[in-house]
Amino acid sequence: MIEAKNLTKTYGTQTVLNLESLEIPKGQAFGLVGNNGAGKTTLFSLLLDLIQPTTGHIVNNGVEVRSSEAWKPFTSAFIDESFLIGYLTPEEYFYFIGELRGQSRADVDALLENFSEFFHGEILGQKKYLRDLSKGNQKKVGIVAALIGSPEVVILDEPFANLDPTTQIRLKQVIKDLAAKREVTVLVSSHDLIHVTEVCERIVVLSKGEVVRDIQTTPETLRELETFFEGQIA
Repeated sequence: MIEAKNLTKTYGTQTVLNLESLEIPKGQAFGLVGNNGAGKTTLFSLLLDLIQPTTGHIVNNGVEVRSSEAWKPFTSAFIDESFLIGYLTPEEYFYFIGELRGQSRADVDALLENFSEFFHGEILGQKKYLRDLSKGNQKKVGIVAALIGSPEVVILDEPFANLDPTTQIRLKQVIKDLAAKREVTVLVSSHDLIHVTEVCERIVVLSKGEVVRDIQTTPETLRELETFFEGQIA
């Protein structure tokens, strides 16, 4: 379980995140939506100890994130291209992440075989550095790298952005397969309401850093979200 208590992040006089309490059960497919500046990436950055909270704390499966690094072996993420190492090829990067997670090259190769359709012949064996790949292909690499080593918590920030429609469909199935195991907690933020309602069993809406909706996904959820955001139009 992931728990955030009295969690705030303030820059100067501006509070960008203010969560009194948020709990994400183990094995849940959790979606996070909101307009730009709502606090989605801030929450994920706090979960990954990339920034420090102003107040409060996050506990990831019994480990307080800011006080210990014991959460790192079972947690993985892809937030943006800054997670990649531009001067490596995809293969070199996958093996590097595998080594960090205690996986042999054979282990990594076995995982990559499952993503041949997802890669669509554009990633492996191309003799290109990561920095020379398109934004969409960089994202493919980052997402798959986040799955190396069978993590228990997977955090994906805007995973559908910059992907072509076919790859988006394949990614939705990847996320659904992860969530179906009930052993992996998957956190997905997205501006795409259709995609997030299709892959997440629970969706939290952030507005100005605060939770304004906490929804268990049903066939009516997409319309509920659309109605909410229509109301945000000035």
